[in-house]
Amino acid sequence: MANNYATEIWPLAVYFGMVILLVITMLVFSWLLGQRRREAATNDPFESGVVSVGNSQVRISVEFYLVAIFFVIFDLETVFIFAWAIAFFELGWQGYISMLVFIGILALALIYEWRSGALDWGNKTRVGLPQAQAKEKARKRLEGNL
Repeated sequence: MANNYATEIWPLAVYFGMVILLVITMLVFSWLLGQRRREAATNDPFESGVVSVGNSQVRISVEFYLVAIFFVIFDLETVFIFAWAIAFFELGWQGYISMLVFIGILALALIYEWRSGALDWGNKTRVGLPQAQAKEKARKRLEGNL
């Protein structure tokens, strides 16, 4: 009985021995090949040894946040579409029509974002928007009066 137990446990012992040998090998190689020099920023929790350049209080443009919000919205859309695709045959026509309405609403939201200029970066004006047209007319009126 004891001999049978030893034959069953030896692969596990070999596995743990190989894991320990691998860990020791990796630690030795990292010690041999690693840097010996310590910078002032090495112990900083964020920079992780990379010396900072410039000011850390950089202002991020609002467009980055808009892109992140749009990504989350349309990423959640794909989750719903994948869940619908899995249950496609069980849902029937009612599920198909409800998903068409869902995709249609999201398409309208995307068109609205595009037309309102939320997807544009910089100080560009979009042709065809009422605000841009009103600004252009006001500018032309002022130029004509001068």
